[in-house]
Amino acid sequence: MKKTLLATVSALLLCTSCNKYLDVIPDNVATLDHAFRDRVGTQRFLATCYSKIPRVGTLNEIGFMGGDDLWFHPDIDNKIQYAYSLALEGNNNQRPYFSNWHGIEAGLALWQAIRDCNTFLANAHKARDLDGFELKQWLAEVKTLKAFYHFYLMKQYGPIPVMRDNLPISAAPEEVLVYRQPVDDVVNYIVQLLDEAAPDLPLEVANEVTEEGRITRPAALAIKAQVLVTAASPLFNGNPDYTGMTDDRGVKLFSATFDPAKWLRAAEACKNAIDTCHEAGIQLYEFNNPSLQISDSTKLVLLPGQIVTDKYNRERIWSLSSFVSSQLELATIPRLHGDHENVVFQRLVPTLKIAEMFYSSNGVPINEDPHYKYNERYELAVTPQDHQYYMQPGFVTANLHLNREPRFYGSIAVDGGWWFGLGRLDDKQQWPLNFRLGSMTGGRIGTARYSVTTFYIKKLCNYYSTYNGKTFVGKRFDFPLIRLADLYLMYAEALNETLAAPSQDVFYYIDLVRRRAGLQGVAESWTQHSIFPGKFQNKDGMREIIHQERNIELAFEGHRFWDLRRWKKAISSYNQPIMGWNTEGVTAQDFYQPVTWNRKPYGLRDILWPIMQDEILRNNKLIQNPGW
Repeated sequence: MKKTLLATVSALLLCTSCNKYLDVIPDNVATLDHAFRDRVGTQRFLATCYSKIPRVGTLNEIGFMGGDDLWFHPDIDNKIQYAYSLALEGNNNQRPYFSNWHGIEAGLALWQAIRDCNTFLANAHKARDLDGFELKQWLAEVKTLKAFYHFYLMKQYGPIPVMRDNLPISAAPEEVLVYRQPVDDVVNYIVQLLDEAAPDLPLEVANEVTEEGRITRPAALAIKAQVLVTAASPLFNGNPDYTGMTDDRGVKLFSATFDPAKWLRAAEACKNAIDTCHEAGIQLYEFNNPSLQISDSTKLVLLPGQIVTDKYNRERIWSLSSFVSSQLELATIPRLHGDHENVVFQRLVPTLKIAEMFYSSNGVPINEDPHYKYNERYELAVTPQDHQYYMQPGFVTANLHLNREPRFYGSIAVDGGWWFGLGRLDDKQQWPLNFRLGSMTGGRIGTARYSVTTFYIKKLCNYYSTYNGKTFVGKRFDFPLIRLADLYLMYAEALNETLAAPSQDVFYYIDLVRRRAGLQGVAESWTQHSIFPGKFQNKDGMREIIHQERNIELAFEGHRFWDLRRWKKAISSYNQPIMGWNTEGVTAQDFYQPVTWNRKPYGLRDILWPIMQDEILRNNKLIQNPGW
């Protein structure tokens, strides 16, 4: 067989000539004959195709780190320097941060990932002992991964080249230089791959232990739903900001015309994915641990965290399996005891904006609830006895921390609150939290290892994780990439956009998520508890409700960054100040003073990522994103 060194456009774009790039096969076997000789070698290459999935839930993934729901400790270390630099200094086109196009500055080489997928698709049939059924499934998994990698690049950069096949080393120079394709063409190609893959994928993995994280039919169809919802959203659907993006062929890379049919297509894809998930037994997670003798209130508090950290729960559609969850926990949980001083790091903490985003106990925004003391939210109050499972009774706190929905208390740890878990599994003997200066339970001591906003993340810690003396022992979990509540809310959003006024189906799917969280449905909550009782009855009002529901339900799961961009809300949101309480405060009066952290102004050019300038110079067919 002719032995060929394969190179994708991605590799070619990164070097001055294709001869600089050498394809390396797993196990350093430099021929495709050996790589695909048998089932074992082919399975290794399959694992290679999976290896570039962006590490959502880690310090090196832009969707998780790049938004305004998290903030960083000023005593920066190299593990979050890219996110810190991006927020405080802004991006650049010389060595862009989180560059998944080039695989630099915490980015993954996603063009290389696509090359690996193309190599697998072209050669997997050569394995002599791989049966036809398994081959079809593996090919379908890799087609889905190839689609996903294209989608991730599209979300980050907008119009991208479409990599149908690898180019041989003998490719002429004019073949190596490629154009970016119009967004609509990119979307159609991604959807084509997913439609080809779905019929050959199983409804669920055969073995949750040995095949966790593998692509299934529900996962492929949920990715398709994500793709089409993104394509229908304002960023990509008739966005006037990019009407000038035209290459030297005269091809417009963005359509200037809003197309309502894109929302119809997205809604259909969401419903198909939901029906397939239901067929596979995927369902909303419900807290059920009979070994814990705890109140219903505590169960609702634990629910948001368990949805993320319960490894095998049935809400998962697709998860990141090779995930070191203890690193995430140690970067987010507070110091609760003197023994924890040198264990936890508090690198990532919530912002005041996110604390204000959660609903009141009546299930509506706090600035819409006439019974909520919104204008007095920063003023002091004494925690009442009826908050005993949420806050420490009698503790002097801010109004902002009181009378909030259960997801607030389950997602964010606040001064005067409780922490269930980390060795304490009785809701009458939880860890009491005091985040004021000098306090051992999370307050500022010295210059490091404390929350700069004075909030901590509860949601990303498994309550079965614990300390053994000065050693942290984490209860491992996989990070969810897509879960059913996400899909329900995408369907509600897409369906709402297709209608003149919301239908019962729109309410049905968002209400499933709300009722699981212990809230009334949208109609009941807004009718009874909002100063805008008719808000849910029109498309614009319902859109705002769905957006806030997504931000709450999916908080700290890496969705907000992408959602704000596709909704065209990123510029307005990211130019609002990053705030928290005063870490220098000892008394309640001093502590509950909002403090502002500065970040670089955010503008239109920051929406689409820059392509490295050296690459633009090497390939004159590529045009740079606006502003770079």
